[in-house]
Amino acid sequence: MLAHVGVNVRDLSRAKAYYDRLMPLLNFEPYVSAEDQFAYRPADGQTGTPIFFYPAREVAGYSRHQPGLQHLAFHVSSREAVHAVYAKVQELGSEIIHAPQEFLQYRPGYYALFWQDPEGFMVEAVYRPA
Repeated sequence: MLAHVGVNVRDLSRAKAYYDRLMPLLNFEPYVSAEDQFAYRPADGQTGTPIFFYPAREVAGYSRHQPGLQHLAFHVSSREAVHAVYAKVQELGSEIIHAPQEFLQYRPGYYALFWQDPEGFMVEAVYRPA
């Protein structure tokens, strides 16, 4: 299991404001909040991988099609939860890549939403029934 994930961002305060509003819907809670980093962990003592955000030390373009991070995916508890995330990311002005839908090419019942965060990272909220 991954111990944690670290992501560099161009604007730490903008990223924190964005993710502070989004992460509760993805069942993550604040974990670290410092001048030079912030992090979230799975809420309510659930097992999972914390995600840390750091200020980028170099400015460079990002593309999910280049080597490096392709996307971040968060499992949610239901299709309704996917739609709640969809409403929130629309409210936050995020670019929607794929509106909520079933992706049968992944597996039956795979229901997901894909969007871009302010850094341009592709993020996914997915419900996968047992």
